[in-house]
Amino acid sequence: MGMLEAILLTIATASTPLLIAALGELVVERSGVLNLGTEGMMLMGAVTGFGVALSTGSPWLGALAAILVGAVFSLLFGILALSFVTNQVATGLALTLLGTGFSGMLGVGFVGQPGVRMTNIYIPGLSDLPLVGRLLFGQDPLFYLSIVLVIAVSWFLFRTRAGLTLRAVGDNHGSAHALGISVIGIRYLAVMFGGACAGLAGAQLSLVYTPQWVENMTAGRGWIALALVVFASWRPWRVLAGAYLFGAITIAQLHIQAINLGDLSFLPGPLYALAAGVKSLPSQFLSALPYLATVLVLVLISRNKRLTMMNTPASLGSAFVPDR
Repeated sequence: MGMLEAILLTIATASTPLLIAALGELVVERSGVLNLGTEGMMLMGAVTGFGVALSTGSPWLGALAAILVGAVFSLLFGILALSFVTNQVATGLALTLLGTGFSGMLGVGFVGQPGVRMTNIYIPGLSDLPLVGRLLFGQDPLFYLSIVLVIAVSWFLFRTRAGLTLRAVGDNHGSAHALGISVIGIRYLAVMFGGACAGLAGAQLSLVYTPQWVENMTAGRGWIALALVVFASWRPWRVLAGAYLFGAITIAQLHIQAINLGDLSFLPGPLYALAAGVKSLPSQFLSALPYLATVLVLVLISRNKRLTMMNTPASLGSAFVPDR
């Protein structure tokens, strides 16, 4: 029971940055913009959150600074892709490269220093319940914020007039402009929201998941978040399920590497043989499982054209110039 609880807690913590970053990118893509700079913005949020928390002693200020830096950093993408109409794919990739290099430069002095961890919430009585107590009532604040974000984004997109307007911009920016909607203005706001979420997701890594700064500590999570949006067919609740699926795969490969086969002697012969076979796989292969799963999911989705086109914003990645 204790081991199961520990595994579930670790999965929740590992899934939170994926969920937050993917929700931000979902809103961006729903507006018709494709921003591939999520990885770079997460790294900037991670180094900023760690640095501010270390300097002030407050992880809350670190998280707030990470949100602001992510939003400001995303403005660079917005200026280039929306105002100067550069290629969105190339601009997003450049943003990731810039964020990777700049965060490494800023974080040189932070390497090896102990961080300031955001403490978990404790509710007397509820947090002490077996198994579900710590899982549901003893998590860090960003875990609860990620669940609130799922509800808020879903409500905004499908229950409000502003959400309908944003989806209209993503589906047909020409018609939206003809109706008097500020396409560029809405896309700027969506891009900044996505940047803020990416910054917060990065801060979760350096303030909760592993309270320290390590160069490139996102380890490809920004790319997984991008794949999650497609996997979820641009639906917030499916993003929640996908984030926890990929989080579980990430944690599973860590536990597989650490498991002792002697502890599995109670398993039936075929299951024990399967466990032994998986355990014998190279550790590098097991470490690559989350990324292999991402590629496999995208390949399976791309084979189903109807599933691929379902909910896909029709203007996704298309530049908009009012004069044309």
